Amino acid sequence: MPSSEEDVTGAPYIAIVLMESSSDSAEYVPLYQEDIVLIHARDEDAARHAAEQRARRSESSFLNEDGQKITWRLKTIVDVQEAQDTDLTQDADLYSRHFRDYVAYEKFEPLLSGEEL
Repeated sequence: MPSSEEDVTGAPYIAIVLMESSSDSAEYVPLYQEDIVLIHARDEDAARHAAEQRARRSESSFLNEDGQKITWRLKTIVDVQEAQDTDLTQDADLYSRHFRDYVAYEKFEPLLSGEEL
């Protein structure tokens, strides 16, 4: 059941949500998580608000296998756009973005760089 922040009668929006992990441990290396989220809302402002509320509900802390307290928090809402195709009952284009520096993208994207997480 949708929360009160979500309006399932609205248009589909795609939100790019950036989460950040942290720890009190000096040797901990932060990890970032980019989520691509489908939000139904009446307009872009409502979609941004719903995406932020959803991300805040997912914030959490836990002890990892080394006994370090790991905390996941919302870093930022990177972008919110109405879905490119609004009929989500079939294959659809949801979101696109453009960039100029492929080398920087390759370094950033662990699936391209071969980086182990």
